[in-house]
Amino acid sequence: MTAILERRESESLWGRFCNWITSTENRLYIGWFGVLMIPTLLTATSVFIIAFIAAPPVDIDGIREPVSGSLLYGNNIISGAIIPTSAAIGLHFYPIWEAASVDEWLYNGGPYELIVLHFLLGVACYMGREWELSFRLGMRPWIAVAYSAPVAAATAVFLIYPIGQGSFSDGMPLGISGTFNFMIVFQAE
Repeated sequence: MTAILERRESESLWGRFCNWITSTENRLYIGWFGVLMIPTLLTATSVFIIAFIAAPPVDIDGIREPVSGSLLYGNNIISGAIIPTSAAIGLHFYPIWEAASVDEWLYNGGPYELIVLHFLLGVACYMGREWELSFRLGMRPWIAVAYSAPVAAATAVFLIYPIGQGSFSDGMPLGISGTFNFMIVFQAE
């Protein structure tokens, strides 16, 4: 009796990672869009929670009259909000490293842009993940198509409208009363 031993090519670490990411056998499908979605949504969520609890007042109008929105500055769950970026910043991309200090970044409403831009990228990646999963399962992409409507609505409110108004300070505050105030002001215009 003769035994034949085959030497198997060992798969590289990158190959195993690619197979794990794109496997539909996992409990939760990750996919390539998920590789980008998970860190962006985690960043947006963690900064939102920290800013909602402890962010200092923001100079929203650019006239040195800060508006407080966090819980530690006297707001409750209903009145608390992430205040939009200062009108002095306008439509400029305002990452942390562009400010002279973290205090300046917080005073000018930097967390708002960070949260909104990471959130929009994250929900767009979630839509791509839905498409990718349906593709891998051989399904039609109608779930991703249906999800594109709320993604378009969020993009319109958080990105397109402020661009049209010329400043992120006109964006919707991220909170309950801020949302209703935004709707009333939007209706009046």
